[in-house]
Amino acid sequence: MHRFLIVIEKAGKNYSAYSPDLPGCIATGKTREETEERMHEAIEMHIRGLIEDGLPVPKSHSSAMFVAVQAD
Repeated sequence: MHRFLIVIEKAGKNYSAYSPDLPGCIATGKTREETEERMHEAIEMHIRGLIEDGLPVPKSHSSAMFVAVQAD
């Protein structure tokens, strides 16, 4: 099993998502849930394509965290 970080952003009236470890693998949707679902499908398709082409599946090196700062 592979695990990849995805970033979901509000984009006007829609949402978009990408994975820093899988350049070019993106998804969009009208809701956050729809975007997550589509991104999951996009990653599965991307990985399947890499395997079919005999290419290595990249390791995930990305991580995320929130930073709290006080703005006066």
